This record gives sequence, structure tokens and C-alpha cells, in this order.
Amino acid sequence: MIGRLMSGSPQSTARIAGLCYVVTILAGLVALSSRGSVGAVASLIGALSYVAVTLLFYYIFRPVSRSLSLLAALLSLAGCAVGPLGIFVRLPAPTLNISLVFFGFYCLLIGYLILKSTFLPWFLGALMLLAGVGWLTFASPALVSRLYPYVFVPGILGEGLLTLWLVLAGVDSRRWSEQAAAQAATAT
Repeated sequence: MIGRLMSGSPQSTARIAGLCYVVTILAGLVALSSRGSVGAVASLIGALSYVAVTLLFYYIFRPVSRSLSLLAALLSLAGCAVGPLGIFVRLPAPTLNISLVFFGFYCLLIGYLILKSTFLPWFLGALMLLAGVGWLTFASPALVSRLYPYVFVPGILGEGLLTLWLVLAGVDSRRWSEQAAAQAATAT
């Protein structure tokens, strides 16, 4: 199904990625505020929808840099795999936040790719860089405890505005196609 979505126009792919991001955010909110089976199901739904976002973003940002887009996807998929493990396996508290560290590096790469793209506005890239720095603070439980709940602001702002932009505006398809053609020409 994801392959079929990626074969569509970059505009529709970007909007679908935005809608999947909405599902991820909503499922995450339910998971944070619920316990037991409801929280577990919401966490799994959030992880699965983020996998979809990751694969769609790989396609969207591939024209900017195939290798960095792939690295970003691998980091995100690692975070998606590690996150739900906390439901099934009791890990020490600092380890539970390792998925957010993966997502921090992912957001940094996505922010960089947006800055280097010609089809999304630069300020979204800057906000995603801030989101990445915010998520990376979870590498230090002591720092997170000092900054809580404000530590979530950069991620909510960066990822939230990127999501809103993708749903409402998508990408500039003409510029995406130009950047894809230029990347393909340099790859041959």
C-alpha cells in the first residue's frame, strides 16, 4: 500500500504523510493519557502510523539526498521498534526514552533535508532542527526532569507545524520534480 502511495504525485504523497502524522500525534496523546490495553493499543497505532510517515518521508526527501533520507528512515524505524518494547518489556527508566533519542536524530536529519529542499519552506526545517534538539535531551534523564514539561515544546512546535503544512499545503510539486530530476542526473 505504501508503495502505491509513493508512486502518486509528490503533492498527494505529502498530504497523506501529513494525515499519517496526525494519526501518530493523536495516538501518542491517547497513549500518554491512558493506561492498560487502551494505552498499549494507542502506542502501537502511533508506532505503525509513524512507520508510514517514515516511508513516505523517505520518498519525499529522496530527491534532496538519497543517503541522508535513507539514514533518517533507518533511525526513525529504530525508534519505532524500540518505543513499543516498553509496553512488553520492563526496561530501566532512562532506556524507555531511547526511542525519543532516535527521533531526535531523525528530526535533525529531516530538518536538514527540508533546509536543503526547494519544495518546502526553510522555516519548517529550522523548526524540525529545534524539535530534534528537544528530543535529544531525552538522552539525559536528569536534564529532562529539570526541563519537564517544557522539553516537549520544540517537538510539538516543529512536528506540529510540519504536519499542518503537509496536510494543508503539501509540497511544491514542480520544485520537487525539478529537484528529483537534478538528483537523478547527478546519480547517472
